[in-house]
Amino acid sequence: MARFELKLPKMGESVAEATITNWLKEVGDKIEADEAVLEIATDKVDSEVPSEVSGILVEQLFGKDDLVQVGQTIAIIETEGGDAPAAQSTVETAAPAEAIEIEKTIEAVKEASSVPQDFAGSDKFFSPLVKNIAKEEGVSVAELDNIQGSGKDGRVTKDDILKYIEDRKSGAVQAPKVAEEAPKTVVETPKTVQTPQPAVQKSQQAVPVSVNGGDEIIEMDRMRKLISGYMVASVQTSAHVQSFIEVDVTNIVKWRDKVKTAFEKREGEKLTFTPIMMEAVAKALKDFPGMNISVDGDYIIKKKNINLGMAAALPNGNLIVPVIKNADQLNLVGMAKAVNDLGNRAKAGKLKPDDTQGGTYTVTNVGTFGSVFGTPIINQPQVGILALGAIRKVPAVIETPEGDFIGIRQKMFLSHSYDHRVVDGALGGSFVKRVAEYLEAFDVDRDF
Repeated sequence: MARFELKLPKMGESVAEATITNWLKEVGDKIEADEAVLEIATDKVDSEVPSEVSGILVEQLFGKDDLVQVGQTIAIIETEGGDAPAAQSTVETAAPAEAIEIEKTIEAVKEASSVPQDFAGSDKFFSPLVKNIAKEEGVSVAELDNIQGSGKDGRVTKDDILKYIEDRKSGAVQAPKVAEEAPKTVVETPKTVQTPQPAVQKSQQAVPVSVNGGDEIIEMDRMRKLISGYMVASVQTSAHVQSFIEVDVTNIVKWRDKVKTAFEKREGEKLTFTPIMMEAVAKALKDFPGMNISVDGDYIIKKKNINLGMAAALPNGNLIVPVIKNADQLNLVGMAKAVNDLGNRAKAGKLKPDDTQGGTYTVTNVGTFGSVFGTPIINQPQVGILALGAIRKVPAVIETPEGDFIGIRQKMFLSHSYDHRVVDGALGGSFVKRVAEYLEAFDVDRDF
């Protein structure tokens, strides 16, 4: 038998860690090569980690909701024969002293599950590994609450609890004394009933109560919590200001109606309005590079590449922003393929972490949901975002050499939000006006 270390794979240049959201395989399960073992989440996308080998899952080194660094071993798979990729167990590759420590930790994970201990009384999150070590070493929940964690957001890690245990054995720290007698809940006189107040207050905070019994209380999912944090942080960071402009896109509507069937037949892709709009935005960013920047403290970073973020709604109602890299270098066919590919993979939950990285400017299509215009929030650390409104048939004044008359035109609103810390009204307004000019000057005789 050979032991293969399943590691958290590299997921992009800017992605250094991920959170385990679900184990798809349990200890003892058989795994085929390329079969998904667990699900992970970065701050942008969710994905699966497949096994490189066939075998039996013998160890899970992290639990659900644990934060794992890229390259860390997350599981051990036992394979038959010696054909597994060269990898040794954690204990075998460690230094002698470290091996003993890790072996002790693994034994604690295996054997301590039978030791009863209630962690429900704590408001902190503890990984399964930390809980099992605590059970094995007799560390109370009160002691865990007092340990200063070195992990993300103060989370107690394996090293933290092992150090605490060493300090406790050496006398450097003392475990809190347990009261000899539990507090009485009722006194002898019938007038007063006494209850342990801290425990009551904690339970009241932990469990929301519906006043009328008809309301449903639902906790935000992980992605919604992230989006919520990003949106609040963006509003608190950037001085948002908006410019609006109405655009006549009659020529674009007519051209698309004329060529969309031939386009799909030749290219195997549907032609929507989005790539046409993206093409105009990319051209305008080349004309106004001051919009293709980001802010880092007191510094402005001018971006070399034009990478367009494309806000997309997910089936569960959440939002994600995949990025079209080097959008200014794509023709309309290339843009349509990129838009369709990212949009389809976003809906299917198949985006990779790199697909959402490196954006320099973002476009969101609020018209998809019937909105005429909107005031979108900037995708930090970018300085602008453009909202595309719904295309509508409206009566309009048409100017001709013979005079003005009223006609039916296809029009839409462009809503431009920009960061007034670094983008003034002249630049913000001129940029969105240039986008409108490119759209209104669309060549109805162009090829695709």
